[in-house]
Amino acid sequence: MISAAKPTTCTLVVSKGQSRNPAKRGLESAIAQAAGQLDGVEVIMVPHLYDLPKGGESLELLQKIEGDLIVCSWIFSRAAHWVLDRNGIGVATGEVELGADDLDEEEAPSATAEPASEEQEPVDRVTDLYPRPDRTIHCLDLKVSESADDFIGEIKRILNIAEEADRSLPIVGGKIVEVDETTSRRWYPVIDFSRCTNCMECIDFCLFGVYGVDGVENILVEQPDNCRKGCPACSRVCPENAIIFPQHKAPAIAGAVTEGDEGFKIDLSQLFGAPTDKSDPIATAARERDEQLLLTGREAVGIDDNLKKRQAALNEKPKDNLDRLIDSLDELDL
Repeated sequence: MISAAKPTTCTLVVSKGQSRNPAKRGLESAIAQAAGQLDGVEVIMVPHLYDLPKGGESLELLQKIEGDLIVCSWIFSRAAHWVLDRNGIGVATGEVELGADDLDEEEAPSATAEPASEEQEPVDRVTDLYPRPDRTIHCLDLKVSESADDFIGEIKRILNIAEEADRSLPIVGGKIVEVDETTSRRWYPVIDFSRCTNCMECIDFCLFGVYGVDGVENILVEQPDNCRKGCPACSRVCPENAIIFPQHKAPAIAGAVTEGDEGFKIDLSQLFGAPTDKSDPIATAARERDEQLLLTGREAVGIDDNLKKRQAALNEKPKDNLDRLIDSLDELDL
């Protein structure tokens, strides 16, 4: 039961969808209006989180916020967290319960990559070496419910607001700030630094100048708009599944939290719609990269030496339950 403790002052960010779908707009507005009546909650409405330009009004406003954040957006929670991080809004991840019931207990994911097994050498993640500021962000995925009440209930849970506390509150104006900023649809990779080991495979693989390194030799997405629209190839070669494309149709690539490689295997195999050549992630990535090279008038490179090494390393991994399931489906010749 939620206690009646005084809520912590917090900023709620409602990120609008890219389309003008009236149902989406209605949900966004209902959440903002209801949250604006909660004591201790300031509300900011911005365009789609993924499309915000660097140096724009929305990001400048969000970067000035010093306290905890709750963000409602139309991308997966993990993706939203790291989109904010890449824009200088670094925070620790807060636990979100809304939508968690959709996962089976055995499949419930952790917020970071799986810990190394006894047979593996422990590896440092970028966030281990460079911890984020001591404040918290709770990212709510607007796709998990069509009811504003569900999101307001989760916001109250996060802020420890009793259900009875706001029943008699009048409608309060002036607590909602809406940023009217023109944006365009974008496509670029977002790095999950809680998984990233700074191995640099992405910078070696990408031939479009998207990646670079910062002053302490950490990988970064240096030229995001150099990325080829619709191409997720670098995400497939990342050993830690640390590269997210929030607008990709496959949940594992779009930022859904998955254990190990399983989400990528599900995406690539498509189970009943698998490619006839049964290509693996590396072959798929090489093909996707070649398609983009040809579109820019450059020569295809195929599976180069670096990819061959990565492919061999993948093939040496012991098979897991999903591997065995896919093998059994192949044997049935469905």
